[in-house]
Amino acid sequence: MHRRTLLAAPFLAAAPARAQPSRPLARIGWLTAQREASLTPFLPALRAGLAEARLVEGRNLEIAYRFGDDDAARLPALLAELVRLPVHVLLAQGVAVAPVIRARPPVPVVFVMSSDPVAAGLAESLARPAPGTTGVTFLSAEMNGKRVELLRDLLPGLTQLAILANPAHPGEAMERAVAEGVAARFGIATAMHHTRNAAELELAFARLAAAPPGALLAFADGFALQNRAAIARFAMALRIPLVSGWRAFAEAGALLSYGPVLPDSYRRLAHFVDRILRGTRPEAMPIEQPRSFELVVNQRTAAAIGLEVPTHLLARAEAVIE
Repeated sequence: MHRRTLLAAPFLAAAPARAQPSRPLARIGWLTAQREASLTPFLPALRAGLAEARLVEGRNLEIAYRFGDDDAARLPALLAELVRLPVHVLLAQGVAVAPVIRARPPVPVVFVMSSDPVAAGLAESLARPAPGTTGVTFLSAEMNGKRVELLRDLLPGLTQLAILANPAHPGEAMERAVAEGVAARFGIATAMHHTRNAAELELAFARLAAAPPGALLAFADGFALQNRAAIARFAMALRIPLVSGWRAFAEAGALLSYGPVLPDSYRRLAHFVDRILRGTRPEAMPIEQPRSFELVVNQRTAAAIGLEVPTHLLARAEAVIE
């Protein structure tokens, strides 16, 4: 079985002003269906949150990482590995969340996912998680509707919108319904391109290159995140305005992003882990929604594709990349 266990360097935090009682060794498992690159942008925030709870890798914390490398069929075996280690808490991301919760592992689960866990059938309500689970949702379905509205504001004459989406991601159908519904109100035709893996992404690129749309919307999930640079390069080469959900996409070259401040949410995962290790049952803690959102505009990309961003959109942006 191909596997990777990465024990990263200790998080370098400032020394406390006074001695703190030591904590026993904790082992956390991280499981995702994607590749290592899907975690890279947010690992510092997770480590910072854990360090605030006096859980530091290399000192009293181990994190065992398991990556499915874009093959969801590997998840059951990887989950079994983590349970056998054993781990005290399991962190599940994106596509891995549904199979992990449905497997009902004998270890507390903290999840992070773009979609609505209630709509996906993974929780009775945000206040009542499934037994042994809790976590963070980004509620991306409604956010995709707002991204379509931003595109319409940016491109009043837009008539054709292409969407890149991973159908294996929980809630993808709802995200699609919301995006298509908002687009239809504006008279914008949509075309869906499924991207579960690298082969499907290349096929989508070929189809888009043969008939370029007026704009491209990438549903934000782990697979799109790890391929954000390739998606941005493709869109820029064809001068297609690209919009997605998280700042990392705009930083990689997308025209704009609108969505939650993800480092804040990944930092909050440490809060759940800390309380579970101290004895709190996961289901006693409600599932959390994002606390802050941001619009990020990439002016360099706008200039490269010959597009002028309206001043009112720039004024709304929390960050402008120039």
